[in-house]
Formats: sequence, C-alpha cells, structure tokens
Amino acid sequence: MLDKTFDHAAIEPRLYQGWEDSGAFAAHPESAAKPFTIMIPPPNVTGSLHIGHALTMTVQDILTRFRRMQGRDALWQPGTDHAGIATQMVVERLLASQGLKRREMGREAFLANVWEWKRESGGTITRQLRRLGASLDWPRERFTMDEGLSEAVREVFVTLHSQGLLYRDKRLVNWDPVFQTAISDLEVESREVKGSIWHLRYPVEGEPGRFVTVATTRPETMLGDTAVAVHPEDARYADLVGKHLVLPLTGRRIPVVADSYSDPEKGTGAVKITPAHDFNDFEVGRRHGLASPSVLDPDAKVTLAEIPGPWAEDAFVRSLEGQDRFAARKSIVGKLEEMELLAAVEPHVNQVPHGDRSGVPIEPRLTMQWYVDAKTLAQPAIKAVETGQTVFVPRQWENTFFAWMRDIQPWCVSRQLWWGHQIPAWYAPDGEVFVAKTEEEARAAARAKFGRDVELVRDPDVLDTWFSSALWPFSTLGWPQKTPELAKYYPGDVLVTGFDIIFFWVARMMMMGLHFMDGKVPFEKVYIHGLVRDEKGQKMSKSKGNVMDPLELVEAYGTDALRFTIASLTGPGRDVKLGRKRVEDFRSFGTKIWNAARFLEMNGIKADPAFDPASVKTPLARWILDGSNRAVAEATAALEAFRFDEYAAASYRFVWGSFCDWFLEFAKPVLNGPDGPAKDEVKGAAQHVFGTILKLLHPAMPFMTEALHAEFGYGAECTLIRAEWPGAVPVADAEAAREELDWLVRLIGEVRGVRSEMNVPPSITVPLLLSGASGTTLARAEAWIEVIRRMARATEVRPLQGAVPKGVAQVVVGEATVMLPLADVIDLSAERARLGQARAKAEAEAGKVLAKLGNADFVARAKEEVVEENRERLAAFQAEMARLDAALARIAG
Repeated sequence: MLDKTFDHAAIEPRLYQGWEDSGAFAAHPESAAKPFTIMIPPPNVTGSLHIGHALTMTVQDILTRFRRMQGRDALWQPGTDHAGIATQMVVERLLASQGLKRREMGREAFLANVWEWKRESGGTITRQLRRLGASLDWPRERFTMDEGLSEAVREVFVTLHSQGLLYRDKRLVNWDPVFQTAISDLEVESREVKGSIWHLRYPVEGEPGRFVTVATTRPETMLGDTAVAVHPEDARYADLVGKHLVLPLTGRRIPVVADSYSDPEKGTGAVKITPAHDFNDFEVGRRHGLASPSVLDPDAKVTLAEIPGPWAEDAFVRSLEGQDRFAARKSIVGKLEEMELLAAVEPHVNQVPHGDRSGVPIEPRLTMQWYVDAKTLAQPAIKAVETGQTVFVPRQWENTFFAWMRDIQPWCVSRQLWWGHQIPAWYAPDGEVFVAKTEEEARAAARAKFGRDVELVRDPDVLDTWFSSALWPFSTLGWPQKTPELAKYYPGDVLVTGFDIIFFWVARMMMMGLHFMDGKVPFEKVYIHGLVRDEKGQKMSKSKGNVMDPLELVEAYGTDALRFTIASLTGPGRDVKLGRKRVEDFRSFGTKIWNAARFLEMNGIKADPAFDPASVKTPLARWILDGSNRAVAEATAALEAFRFDEYAAASYRFVWGSFCDWFLEFAKPVLNGPDGPAKDEVKGAAQHVFGTILKLLHPAMPFMTEALHAEFGYGAECTLIRAEWPGAVPVADAEAAREELDWLVRLIGEVRGVRSEMNVPPSITVPLLLSGASGTTLARAEAWIEVIRRMARATEVRPLQGAVPKGVAQVVVGEATVMLPLADVIDLSAERARLGQARAKAEAEAGKVLAKLGNADFVARAKEEVVEENRERLAAFQAEMARLDAALARIAG
C-alpha cells in the first residue's frame, strides 16, 4: 500500500543509486541504435551546484531521458573543468592558512598539493548533480587534465603551431596584478567606480604659452604617452597635426597624430595615446608606428625601465619608481597642479574592469604571449551557421554569434599560472623556440637545428582553460585516437548552454571541431537558455539577498518539484523567473499525482498487460484514451522543438485536468457500481493511461514516476528509465467520445463557474434549465445525470418550459443555453453591484498602468524588468475586466 505522501528524502537517493548501479545511464557504442549525444558544459572542479546549474542540467536531463525512452543510444557525457585560475586560487588560500606560499614551495610541490585537493574535494559538484537526478554516463566521466585530454591538447597545440595558426606575439592583454597572469574577457567584470576626469595641459613645442588639453581618467600612465591624437576633421587642431608636444614631467617630444579614434564631441577632442596601457590606444599606436613603453610592472607598480628620456636627473620622476599605480596617480596629479598644468578636475562615474576573482582593477598590459589565429579558424564556423549545419535555438542568437565571430581578434591562450596544461614549447639559449608533444621530441629538433645538444628550458606558462574546453566534444571521446565512441557519438545532436559563453565556449568548440574533425561541426543544434532570475525578474545576487540554493529547494520540496518548475518556466528567448512559491505550487502537482495513484490502488487498479485499448466501447474510457493520445502528441512535439514550457503545460493540463479532475471523478460511480464490462473497461483505461502519464512525466519528474511505475507493476524498480516512450493507441470512434465527454466537462465547468462568481454556497442545489437543447444534448444529460447532480450541484436537468424566469444566471454550452434559477437563492442585485464595483476597480487600476506605460520618459528610464512587470499587471487587469464582464452578462433580468 502506498504511503500517504511521497517521501522524497528517502526515495530519491535510493532510486538514483539503483539507476547508477544498474548501468541505466550507460551509452552502448556497440549497439545498432541511433545515437543521441549531448555534452555537459563541464562545471569547474571547484564549483558547487547553483540555480543556473539546476536550469541547464535539468534541461539536458529532460532531453536525455526523452531520447533514451525513444530508443536512442543516449550519451550524456559528464566531466569537469580544471578551472585554472579558480582552482589555483582555492589551493593557494588553503596553503596560506597553513603558512605556505606557492613560490616558496616550487612548482612541483604546489601541483602535488593541487592534485591532492582535487582528489579530496573536487567531486562536490558531481555528487550534487546526482542529487538533481542527472542521468549522466558516470563511468565515462572526464577531466580536462586527465591524460587522454592532455594528449589531445598537446596534439592540437603542436598541429596549430606547425600550420602557422598558433604563434607568439607581443600584444595587450587583460592583466590581473594579484594573480599576475593574463585573464580572459569572461574573467573580467565591469564595476561602477566614482572617480575623476583630469584635464591636463601638454605644451606645444616651440610655441610658448600654447597648450593642448587632454582629458584622462588615468594620469598615472602619462609617462608612457607616445602621441596625442586628434580627429582629422577637427579644425581646432588642424595646424598641429605633424607637430610635437612636450610630455610633462619627462620633457619628451611626442607627435600630434590625426586619427578617427579621437571624438571631437567628447572631452577636449584631444586624446593622449598610451599604447602599452589601453586597448584602443594600442591599435592607434600600431596604425601610426608609435613606440609602446610600459610604465607599470606585473604588480601594477610604476617602472621606469622602458621610459625614454630626458628625465634621468629629475628627482620627482625617479621618486615614482615602485609606487603603486594609485599612489602614483595622486603624486602625478599633485605635481602637475604645482606646475600649473592641471587645467580642471571633474567628478566622473566610470565603468572599471576588475578581475572577477581577485577583485582588483585589471591592467591592459603589453606582454609576450601565445596566440591562436582565431580569424582564420572562425571562417568555417561562420559558414557552418550560415548554411544551417549548426542551428541556434532560438535563431536570434545566431546574430550574437556572427557579431562576435566576424570581428574576432587573436585569441591569447597563455596564462602565467602553474595549474593547467603547461605549454609544450622549449627555448634554446638563443631564444629559439621548439614546439613539440614531448621534451624528447623538442631535444631532437634542437639537436637537428644546432648539430649538438643544447640546454632547453620549458615555457613556464599554461594554457587558457578555454583551450582544453574547446576540444571537449571530441577529446572526451578519445581523440586523437580513432575510438568507437568517436565514430559513433561525434558530431553531437545538441549543446545546451547559456548565452554568456556563446563566444568563449560555443564558438571555440566550433572552430576546433571543424578544423580537427574533417569539417564536421561538433553539434547540430545549440539550445540557448536564459538566466534564472527571482520572481520579480531581478538578477539574483548575494547583495540583494535573493539567491536561491537548489539543494535547499530539493530538500524542502523534492527534486521532481524543482525540475518540473524549471521545465514549466523555460521558454525560448526568455529568462526564468523562479520563486520559492512556484516550486511549492508544483510540489502540489506531485501530490495530486500521488493522491490519484492512491485512489487507483484503493480501487484495485494495477498494470494489466492484457488490456487492449482498441476493444474499448464505453465513451468515458474511449475519451480518456483519446485525450492521452493527444497529450502524448503535444508533449512529444514540444520536446522535439525544445519547448520545455509547452511540454510541462501539456502534461500538467492532461494529468491535473483531464485525468485527475474529470476522468477519476466521472469514473467513481462506475468503480463503486457492480462488476461488469463497464467497470473492467474503466479500470483498464485507467491503468493504461496512468502508465502513459508516468512515462510522459518521467523526463521531468524521474523519481516519483519511477517509484509509481514499480509500485503498480508496470515493471521492476529502475526500469521506467529504459521504458519505451508512449505513442498513440487505437481508439474506436474517438471523435464521438470526445464530443460527448467534452460537452459534459464544459457543462459542469460552466455551471461551477457561475456558482463561484455568484457566491452560491456548495450546500445549495438548483435545477438546470436547458433552452434550445437538441435531442442529443438531452440524451447526454439523461445519461450523465448522476455525475451532473454530484459535480454541478444540480437537482435535475430539464428543458425550459415557457418564458425565461426572472433571476436566472445563464451560460451557453454548445447549441443550448443553460439557466440556473438563483432568485430565491442569492441576492442578485447585491451580486450585480459587487461585480460592478470589482469591474470598476480593475478598470481604474488598468488605467493607471496604461498611463505609466504610455509615458515615453518612464519606459526609457525604467529597468526592463520593471516595464515588463507593468505590462504583465496590465494584462492581468484586462483579463479580470473581461472575466467580470462575462459574469455580469450571465445574470439575466
């Protein structure tokens, strides 16, 4: 006998362990079944499950379970990313708490500590994914630094280098002064900082008393200025182009150059150009052949080593050596003010890039790094999307992909860290570089070059984490070896990820996949989901206190409730507005299913393999079988189209509405009646449809459905996961059954609606009078009279005789008008007044919101989520007005 409630805390872990132990998640390369491949975006090994993970993993698991039930050989490839800078930071902090420092320990000892940490603490995220019900093929789990993937990384690096697509160059990078490494754009976050704009006067050479004023937010970099740029069409400076200014403090001559980068409408129209410390300035410097001296060292302290003279005897300039950048800023501004070269200072709020982990402002820094020729590799990827080899869902994200890819810059792939794939390059004493898969190969190449053995020193840098992640779709399948997995599961069917890494991960996987896998895209579809926001549409953050912990929600409401909530809210091109109340509400859906199961069990209904849907004759059984067919068709089409919200909605409507609220209620008189063919058919249809419901809901609600599948005898425990996805069954004269039972549902539903709107107490019963009813309708009313009496609280159903009585509420059902005599039951005048007042209030509220949305200034200034919230409120008020209008129209005379 089923317990009164579903004990998710006890049942879910047991079922998951059963699935995993039985190999239910496994792919089978040897099978002839059509493959379905989906690659997990590998979470950081340092990570723990957050609500964004819950969204993307739920969506992926729904797809995987759905395709597995369709008979596909599903491989959902698990794994984790070594997360270079994040992991190194975690371990360095751990060691610091023990009084140990990385550089004092040395590289080998430090890396031994990282691997030890990974063995002990690196499995948190994978354990949590199990709690979420993710049916990943765990024995195939990969790590971006396991030996197989490391082999793939070396192969790709060496190959790209030999093809001239990977090279060393001195360019600007995002430099983190705390971690002392280049970092990717994804590891940079802009923060609003209150600062100033300083207007500095640069003397014009040979013209005493004439100055060019430049506006800057970074006076500390002025020692590295190599030009001042003005717009070619700016008449104010036309006579100065080609002349020189004297750089304050250093006395160095710098040219005035004409460049369209300078905006005449912005600031003074003259811009100081510091190529080594600004990405835009770097490009200006390249266009004009300017020098690029660095004025800040790796610690973001002033260094004078590259600063041209004449300044050597200047005590103030010498005093800047070793000063922190912000201390130097203060010193330089003070000195310029003293020299009367500070024209003005104005307050300014600036977006300053910060390292997302170190929390300090990053520096654009000129360093020698390794780069991939992304522009060349991007062309096949662009073409693949243009020609539909890879399709984005929703298609609008293709525009984002194209915008990034068509303007792509060289990809800096080196990082000044110790944790990661060490770059396979060795340097000879003369600086000659030898790129090879192994040190032995590098030494052989050096011997061939120099005719003798020479000392080689390996490049200390490691590769950007995204480099190894870019190989994920094929490296995890055994490449560069030709494995059965690679032959069967590449390319993948779909990639599920967020829009924020379309460039960082999706695009790079496409570039590498097309280049190394014979022009085959790594995935045919890219499903892009939105962000998870709170119920008000606000971004979740610790500072707002609105962050939701998925594991806490799982503990409180069960995994199925959280997963079904996510599915119901995940539509194309929109963020997911998730609140605790929504999860609680969808737990009620699970409770509804559980209670329905208990009702079936109490009525002796269990799995019956001998049941033949095609033989069913009673309208009720035929109706629910037909409804089940239609629900399966809707849900299947929705999942095929990645419409998880429509899949959830179709399932919810059928299960809660058609099956629980209507079929089981209609079935009660039959089930409580004498044994016979009618009861057998209802019981048979009930068990068949309930089995279909369990299959239909399994992708989103795997635990409860699996438990009930076993309890009702549809199969042994942990077999639903491998059950066949439901299809249509033959139903005799389905249309006639649908018309009859749909009429009954509409009749009862409309009568209930009227009673609710008119506040008729449940204890009061009234007759239903039919006007204009056909013979078929009267026959149906007679056939279902007991159900109508019980569910519509009616004393009888009969044709209207004579004139319409006063004080009736009426609704139209089919061709007939159904009237409820209420004059002697409730005060209709009071009800009209109440409904009218409610209608007026809704109209007034709608008017206020409409006025706000009609205010162009409000719409322009308000946050997008505020505007959207007001639109939703307006729609709700308008719907309420329509409902009340209909209610008023129902009250006759």
